[in-house]
Amino acid sequence: MNVINKLKEMTEERGWSEYRLVKESGLAPSTISNIFHRNTTPSIYTLEELCKTFDITLSQFFNENDSLIYASEEQNRLLKMWSHLSEKQRSLMLDLIETMG
Repeated sequence: MNVINKLKEMTEERGWSEYRLVKESGLAPSTISNIFHRNTTPSIYTLEELCKTFDITLSQFFNENDSLIYASEEQNRLLKMWSHLSEKQRSLMLDLIETMG
């Protein structure tokens, strides 16, 4: 996977300029410029910040399928709450959801 090309594609898909990406991400303009014009591979920290900006996870970024999975705000809330449940509570929730389907 070409990380730089994927970042460029994601920026273009949103119709963002490099300036907008800088503003949205809070990263230094030189960082974005180095990625896009000097083909500097971003550090893990920078890539994580860019993924947050695009509202995706690192695993979604590295997904080899060209279809990124975007979770809605409601789904993100559910996942955050899910991580705080005990194993028994998770099992009960799954049972409840299955009865609804």
